[in-house]
Amino acid sequence: MALIKSISGIRGTIGGNVGDNLTAQDIVECAAAFGHWVKQKTGNPKIVIGRDGRISGEIVNQLVVNAIRMVGVDVVDLGLSTTPTVEIAVPEEQAGAGIIITASHNPKQWNALKFLNDKGEFISGQDGSDVLQLIEDKAIDYVGVDSLGSYEYKDGYIQKHIESVFGLELVNTEVIKARQFKVVVDCINSTGSLSVIPMLEQLGCEVIGLNDTPNGEFAHNPEPLADHLIELSKTVESTRADLGIAIDPDVDRLAFVCEDGEMFGEEYTLVAIADYILQHKKGNTVSNLSSTRALRDVTEKHGGVYHAAAVGEVNVVTQMKAVNAVIGGEGNGGVIYPDSHYGRDALAGIGLFLTHLANFGKPVSFLRSTYPNYVISKNKIQLTPDIDVDHLLVKLEEKYKNQPHTTIDGLKVEFDKDWIHLRKSNTEPIIRIYAESTSAVMANNLANKIKSDVKDILQGS
Repeated sequence: MALIKSISGIRGTIGGNVGDNLTAQDIVECAAAFGHWVKQKTGNPKIVIGRDGRISGEIVNQLVVNAIRMVGVDVVDLGLSTTPTVEIAVPEEQAGAGIIITASHNPKQWNALKFLNDKGEFISGQDGSDVLQLIEDKAIDYVGVDSLGSYEYKDGYIQKHIESVFGLELVNTEVIKARQFKVVVDCINSTGSLSVIPMLEQLGCEVIGLNDTPNGEFAHNPEPLADHLIELSKTVESTRADLGIAIDPDVDRLAFVCEDGEMFGEEYTLVAIADYILQHKKGNTVSNLSSTRALRDVTEKHGGVYHAAAVGEVNVVTQMKAVNAVIGGEGNGGVIYPDSHYGRDALAGIGLFLTHLANFGKPVSFLRSTYPNYVISKNKIQLTPDIDVDHLLVKLEEKYKNQPHTTIDGLKVEFDKDWIHLRKSNTEPIIRIYAESTSAVMANNLANKIKSDVKDILQGS
């Protein structure tokens, strides 16, 4: 059981003790603090909220709504929705902020509150720190009965979102419809069934839905990784579908399966879409430090400049704005397309990818073969209270000081085209260790070498 308070919000497991888990008290305290902060900071006491399909979503929603109203802030409730849909709705509703109730890829016992600013983008680190300080100081001003915030439920924003994707210049709905794709979609028992399936149907696709009841009873681990998508891969192959699509519970991550049942590779979602964008719109790209080098290769092929950002959507967005990137995101299947909005968006990603695939005119596996082939080995070390992460990273930096490296987010060390990245997770009590090379064996060897270094340092400390 766990509770993690960070600059992006609060995340934890349902049940247990106050302050150690995501309990009713913790939810109310956090929501009220954010509502109070929004009213004071923006002068616009209006918050848009939406939730994914988690079992705990409805009750967490009720707690959040009423806590916000009791600090004098109006609520626009989208109900079951997606993260990018809420992001789009915030400025559309001229609200001061947004809250997404989702724990993203975490298992069903988890839930979270994620905070957005008035642009529908994740709040800054400083703003997040200010909200945390309000919680710490218990400096929350609840209003009297005549000043309670109002409540409005609004349906229909998912369709507005779909239509906004169809309106993007580089999404060609006619060329997609002409291909009449047969698509298998794993909705992981969440709101992908309310968004991805309708979108594909409106694009003239024949859709086979898996786990398409949004009841929060996740049929498998909800992170869209190859080991969790066996049913999707088998169904794509057995039904002779053109491709498979997997999303996470809040529909901001996107992974594809080729027509032969093989994974396209979640890292290559962004690579393929960037390749398509850069063919039509020259410019720069951004991904985080833990993402594949293939994006850099594709960007440079098109004459652009690749930039790396610290892990975390807000960091990627900040860097994208700084370098005027035409496309960016994260290697976990998170596509951020500024012409739509500055947030990871699986619906925008699907529209762009299907246009690219339709124009390409060959199977998905052929498209995948056109990109540089790298393999990332993803590992983790469970944190215990006696592990000093900062000390560990300093020691590792000393060991590899003669290699190109950066410490803007943990430690990333480069070895020609290979690299290793270690960082403390923002969402789980672990250290993530990612290593990339041109083969799985080489990537695993690099990761094992670093894990051995970590073990030696911990035993010596």
